[in-house]
Amino acid sequence: MTHSRPRAAARPVRPVTALAALVVAMSTLAGCASTPTAVDASASGDAAASASTLSGTLTISAAASLKTAFDRLAADFEAQNPGVDVLPISYDGSSTLATQIIEGAAVDVFASADQKNMAKVTDASLATDPKPFATNVLTLVVPSGNPGGVTGPADLANPDLDVVLCAAEVPCGAASATLLSNVGVQASVDSYEQSVTAVLTKVAGGEADAGLVYVTDAKSSTDVETVATAGADAVVNTYPIVALTGSKNPDAAAAFVAYVLSDDGQSVLRSLGFGAH
Repeated sequence: MTHSRPRAAARPVRPVTALAALVVAMSTLAGCASTPTAVDASASGDAAASASTLSGTLTISAAASLKTAFDRLAADFEAQNPGVDVLPISYDGSSTLATQIIEGAAVDVFASADQKNMAKVTDASLATDPKPFATNVLTLVVPSGNPGGVTGPADLANPDLDVVLCAAEVPCGAASATLLSNVGVQASVDSYEQSVTAVLTKVAGGEADAGLVYVTDAKSSTDVETVATAGADAVVNTYPIVALTGSKNPDAAAAFVAYVLSDDGQSVLRSLGFGAH
């Protein structure tokens, strides 16, 4: 007769302690969150690495009327790219700067106050695909107090007034000639200057009774007053910028051009009176 072996009593299930449950829960959560966390960190790291890869010096030549704007833009760009050192910017008439570049000046970025002088550089195969980034118009300025009693462009024909204008070869000079021609004024000019800054300096210092400068230049000086300038809105200068093909720091040059064209760069330009391109 076969006797069956009595069944062993079932082992009691030990309750999971609170500490063990907590460990399991934390491990599960960590496992679920690991992938997105790694992706986020990688994205942040890539962004930081992208900024930190820019280094070296950057040489910029810019139209005289851009001084206030580009001093600020360069400072902001350096703050965002600590490895880049923007050298003191060369400001002058666009025609002078274009000539210097064509003659071999080592420049990474060129910003002109008109497309004509930029074309000289691109025609010499020293740059390709410049981008417009701002516009500007002229205004009549007089010294504070308006000692000459200037009321409008027609007064520039008065030989008893000291009138100063930009030379014809620089953008502000070409624009001045067009504006005066449009309104039928033959100005009696005492001095032609190679940059708009020189015109502003003479008027602000009381060396001239009137002159034509860009609205942005007039806005930058507390020593001049503006006079209503009929026909100015019809003569618009467009400013182009380009990274030169012979740049010794092409990555930083391209990044600076991109910054000028960015929303942040455009905001700086608008705040100083430049128009949209």
